Amino acid sequence: MKIEIFAAHWGNNELAPDVFIERVKQAGFDGIEMSLPLDVAAREEWTTRIAEAGLGLIVAQWETVFHSDFAAHRAALEQLLHNACAARPLHVNSHTGKDYYTREQNLQLLQLAADISRQHGIPIVHEIHRSRFSGHPMLLLPYLQQLPELQLTADLSHWCCSCESLLEDQPHTLAATLPQVRHIHARVGHAQGPQVADFRAPEAQAALAAHLGWWDEIIRLRRAAGASRMTLTPEFGPVPYTQTLPYTQKEVSNAWELNVAMLELLRQRYA
Repeated sequence: MKIEIFAAHWGNNELAPDVFIERVKQAGFDGIEMSLPLDVAAREEWTTRIAEAGLGLIVAQWETVFHSDFAAHRAALEQLLHNACAARPLHVNSHTGKDYYTREQNLQLLQLAADISRQHGIPIVHEIHRSRFSGHPMLLLPYLQQLPELQLTADLSHWCCSCESLLEDQPHTLAATLPQVRHIHARVGHAQGPQVADFRAPEAQAALAAHLGWWDEIIRLRRAAGASRMTLTPEFGPVPYTQTLPYTQKEVSNAWELNVAMLELLRQRYA
């Protein structure tokens, strides 16, 4: 199984496309995970530059978070997913639904995504993320029971935060969830937040070990299923995900540096 590691555009938005793409290539990533503009010319500029650089593309859809009203959220999701699939990425990573929508509303959104995926022939995976339909294990599990074909992005740092633990007390939750994972966001969270200050620090080693154990199991399951590819995106984020000192607001770590360090760790572990 081929392991491909993608660079997150999140946190690098101030860089011109050619500058960011060169940064990604120099670091040794296999591709880019990013949200694409709705303007067709701007979208195609990005996709052309990425393809010409020999990089893969995963499209992230997160802009629906701005729509609390269900009808507006649904309309935005439909537009954004069509736009994402039009770029012909490896897959689309979607922030879908809300934790306060009804089961019926979130199911309607998941069905919409499934229909768009079939129409374009592009897989759409749904990210485990706070405040979405998957924001807590007990929110997600009923959907997995009803939709056994549902495919997920594992960003389990969010569950660490929402469950205030490293999930050591709920192996049954992980056993039900990990087989559905098709993409990993390789960020390390902890019981009080979605991002440790530096995963290399001694105080972060218990959290790192927990996350590595989950990622190991996901990759084992995908290999056992005969998958040809597994994708991971190191996703340490900018401020306020990156913590800052009070008053000065000086960052305590550098997100890009952490993502490159995680790339190196993943290469060594899963080569």
